[in-house]
Amino acid sequence: MSAHQRGMELDLSWISKIQVNQPAVLRRAEQIQARRPVKKEWQAAWLLKAVTFIDLTTLSGDDTSSNIQRLCYKAKYPIREDLLKALNMHDKGITTAAICVYPARVCDAVKALKAAGCDIPVASVATGFPAGQTHLKTRLEEIRLAVEDGASEIDVVINRTLVLTGQWEALYDEIRQFRKACGEAHLKTILATGELGSLTNVYKASMIAMMAGLDWKSLGFLFKQLTQRKSSSRRDGEEIQPENKEKETDVGKPQSYGLG
Repeated sequence: MSAHQRGMELDLSWISKIQVNQPAVLRRAEQIQARRPVKKEWQAAWLLKAVTFIDLTTLSGDDTSSNIQRLCYKAKYPIREDLLKALNMHDKGITTAAICVYPARVCDAVKALKAAGCDIPVASVATGFPAGQTHLKTRLEEIRLAVEDGASEIDVVINRTLVLTGQWEALYDEIRQFRKACGEAHLKTILATGELGSLTNVYKASMIAMMAGLDWKSLGFLFKQLTQRKSSSRRDGEEIQPENKEKETDVGKPQSYGLG
């Protein structure tokens, strides 16, 4: 995994200047959707690469240790051996990027991966996923417990109430506390863009999270409207290139994406 991001001091004057031209973003999203996909052998290469970016995920109420064990086996062997041999990729060690589970299942995942002789990282959602509507003290403790159990990445959900009411300083302070609670574990913030009300809020929340020191960010759509998902994806991809070059940060898009 990459090194941690340092973050920066909160700059509310920068946040106050953020505006998003929604019609332009929607047009650009449609253009991207209309592009021709890669073909033939290039498609196979892209698909194999995509597998290595996946957080193989289970976030079900009926998860058990046996479920987690099967998931870990699939993460180590995501593609059938005969297909890999046909592509001459059987000796490349292709695995998924990580396993993602609830905090209470982190121990099961760590144990299963160790038994399989595999060093795939374990990620854990936290901070009251998916709603984030629990007390801050509880959310911080959930992070600490997941890290103690062996999680090397923590996927936190932001407090959408703070975004919708414009409490940017409070949002920054919360994420800074999440960063501290993670210790040596990496921090990913799930923005839940479908619940942020506008593309301008998506942009502002993303910038606040980067200022606060996240390592990666995820759009975290939470099953909202398709149009908003597409446009948010485009806007989020562009906003990691700050207009103010003096305040650039190394924070990037997530190195892996959840799939269950």
